[in-house]
Amino acid sequence: MVTALVILLGLIVFIVIVIALYIFSTQRSLVTLDENCKNALGQIEVQLNSRWDALMALAKTASAYAKHESETLINVIAQRRQTPVVTAADVAAQEGELSSVFSRLMAISEAYPNLKADGMFLKTMDSIKGYEENVRLSRMVYNDTATRMNRMVRQWPSSFVANMLGFGQKDYLTVDEAQKKSMPDLFPNQ
Repeated sequence: MVTALVILLGLIVFIVIVIALYIFSTQRSLVTLDENCKNALGQIEVQLNSRWDALMALAKTASAYAKHESETLINVIAQRRQTPVVTAADVAAQEGELSSVFSRLMAISEAYPNLKADGMFLKTMDSIKGYEENVRLSRMVYNDTATRMNRMVRQWPSSFVANMLGFGQKDYLTVDEAQKKSMPDLFPNQ
């Protein structure tokens, strides 16, 4: 009778230890995925800020050709660049603002053909193309990490631990159709 009680007590302790180890392991995985999502958003923010810097350089280059229009854009860029990127919605908002400013800069460059031939303008356009690619890659990393996080948050039994510890699903980064169509071609002659 005593040995059966010891065995039962040992089995209960073993089960409690296995459950505790599972919760500990799942919590660590969830924290890692959450931090990876934050890191990916941080990388996107860095690339968006680089794009804002490049747009500021374009606007300053354009100021030699179109003073009033470029001063307005410089003020707009300075104000909008301050917005932090914390969520997928923030990324979408910044993308829309960048696209709008870029479209206005392209309209200025069309009105002033000498601007399109300016060396600084062309060099900055090249850097913007690189930032666009970096943002695209960072968006892919974020969405892949968000997928892994969302699976853990939704699948049982990890969903139980995620709920218990307050982890939720991450929003995916998407590009709406209107934004795809409004983004001008950086290099139409290539």
